[in-house]
Amino acid sequence: MFNAVIIAVVLLFVLAIFRVHIVLAMVLSAVAGGLIGGLGINKTIATFAEGLGAGAEIALSYALLGAFAVALSKTGLPDALAHALIKRSKGSADAASVKKLKGFITFAILLLAISSQNVLPIHIAFIPIIIPPLLGLFNEMKIDRRMIAIVMTFGLVTPYMFLPVGFGDIYLNQILLPNISKNGMDTAGASVIQAMAIPALGMLVGLLIGLYIYRKPREYEMRNIAPDDYEIPVITKTKLFLSALVVLATLAVQLTTESMIFAATTGLVLFLVLRLVRFSEADDVITRGMRMMSFIGFVMISANGFSNVLRKTGDIDPLVENSKSLMGDSQFVAAVVMLLIGLLVTMGIGSSFSTVPVIAAIFVPLCVQYGFSLEATIAIIGTAGALGDAGSPASDSTLGPTSGLNADGQHDHMRETVIPTFLHYNLPLIIFGTIAAMVL
Repeated sequence: MFNAVIIAVVLLFVLAIFRVHIVLAMVLSAVAGGLIGGLGINKTIATFAEGLGAGAEIALSYALLGAFAVALSKTGLPDALAHALIKRSKGSADAASVKKLKGFITFAILLLAISSQNVLPIHIAFIPIIIPPLLGLFNEMKIDRRMIAIVMTFGLVTPYMFLPVGFGDIYLNQILLPNISKNGMDTAGASVIQAMAIPALGMLVGLLIGLYIYRKPREYEMRNIAPDDYEIPVITKTKLFLSALVVLATLAVQLTTESMIFAATTGLVLFLVLRLVRFSEADDVITRGMRMMSFIGFVMISANGFSNVLRKTGDIDPLVENSKSLMGDSQFVAAVVMLLIGLLVTMGIGSSFSTVPVIAAIFVPLCVQYGFSLEATIAIIGTAGALGDAGSPASDSTLGPTSGLNADGQHDHMRETVIPTFLHYNLPLIIFGTIAAMVL
């Protein structure tokens, strides 16, 4: 007899690989899983719809953060950051100065990417604002863009899988822990930082290896975009100061309320009240921002409906039992297999946030069967969800860097973003995720 869960997940992966839109792929896969699991078409549809509500808060958080990102770009603060980097490069002629400047620029982009997940919760929205104006500078300094790609991807992935702030709050506190709890494990008193510290260390190791490998100069043609061609919008120190205050106020609300919705709303209101964004532009800013992030929101809503159907088929328990017979009694083998499954699912879906509801339904019972602790379970599922985010052709963590680095047509998405990030992050994550599962 066919297992509905296996068929649904495999079908989802196959459809995603063949570039069927991921939301449509989830609906079709959920229907297939429900029918094979004996739910019938009407109950399958009702069960899918019932699960959608669990992703509504997350989707709204993303939509408002998109609006916040567009509003922030209107203030000129991101442009000022790019201009500051360009200005810093003037007069750097000797080799020692160039080497120091390379390090400074790389570190600045790393900090910006990290802060885009928490302090400035604008995700990949900073990339098309900051990176294209810097390409001419990269070319002059012969910076290998693969190094910049892995730096940005590290900053886009590691903070949310380790720090429960900003997008990390969404991933860890609104998605990971609730799905573990929903599938049968008590998460009271859980320390996500402790659980995810070892996998995050794996990301750091991958980054350091990448920085070493791509340190050598690489030649690029000078095309269209150069520092001298870039004109910063007219902004004042007062405007920059007020923009910085809005960012700090947004962060404070986020930390106090632990709500990305209220934090982003606070930021938007302050932008309007302080006239950093004109009231006449408000509708356009908010609509464009929501449109920018709506895709991710719909994917996450659909993932919750999909996982709800998997649970209701009743085929998870038989799958767990059969999996244990195949993997034997080895916790090590079980951890590796679960991480590899997470890698495949995330690469197919293209979103770690949407992967967790899908795999948690299967992995939590498996972790209970194999006697993994709560922290080890968090590490396994949290790492399995993040696996493939770096290295998936459809992930925003790879599409974002490529969109900026390929502004002049000299950066290949697959060969120079996807493959490097896959090698430098997924392999260490499998190793360090397994270590976390065994020692926690």
